[in-house]
Amino acid sequence: MPDQNVDQPVLMSMKERGAGQSVIEELYRLQSAASAPSVFDRIVGNSPLLSDAKAWYTGALGEIEVGRILADLPAGWSSYHALPIGTRGSDIDHVVVGPGGVFTINTKHHRGKNIWVGGKGFLVSGQRQHYISNAESEADKVTRMLRTHLPDLPAVIPVIALVKPKQITIKVKPDRVAVLDAGYLPRFFRKRKPLLTEAELEILNHLVDSPTFWRADPLVQGAEARAHFAQLHRDVRNAGMARIGWKVAGFVTLVLLIRPTFDLALSLLGTH
Repeated sequence: MPDQNVDQPVLMSMKERGAGQSVIEELYRLQSAASAPSVFDRIVGNSPLLSDAKAWYTGALGEIEVGRILADLPAGWSSYHALPIGTRGSDIDHVVVGPGGVFTINTKHHRGKNIWVGGKGFLVSGQRQHYISNAESEADKVTRMLRTHLPDLPAVIPVIALVKPKQITIKVKPDRVAVLDAGYLPRFFRKRKPLLTEAELEILNHLVDSPTFWRADPLVQGAEARAHFAQLHRDVRNAGMARIGWKVAGFVTLVLLIRPTFDLALSLLGTH
């Protein structure tokens, strides 16, 4: 009798998905056209990122940071990352399941930016974004999926987690979406009142952890993509350090060049 396991795809647990996995895989695809940094590039600090890949790189850093923060959830809470949904390659950055309910988290990495929120309105340094409606739509999709198994499940709560913003101004709180600095996520979940029973939590975690619940095709861990990202991250940091080094060297050179003129001016002033 032939081995029935031959050529059968192995579906991984969703718990095995690393934060930013989908973004990292897309970044890997985009960066595949880039050559390795040359010696000259390394010396002068040219960025190894292709122009089309920069936003994906920033997004990956944001999701990884939120994944790190979610590792500190209270007891009884679980987090899942990069959950594929639909057929167009889209995913949900993070899903959190716990006694206080189910939450979808949309990560936005806006380091040093001013954030303004007014109901449905969302501005990043004055630029309007559709983050609120997108977060609501995402939570609604997951609610519909989960209610096919738990019809009385409370609606999934959408969250927008902002990574390292300069300032968050909430003029009017959105009706459904929680907008907060990512660093406050553990506190946010600790304050939630219990809504779900242990039996419901067991069913929910089983569903969310199942790859077939999200998408029927095989899911790949993408270890090669993650290894590539780790090297790319090192190259980006090294390039940044090189550029800082050149700026410092330029400043020191400028000081050395103008100092004789400055000293001469002082001596001339001293003779009068």
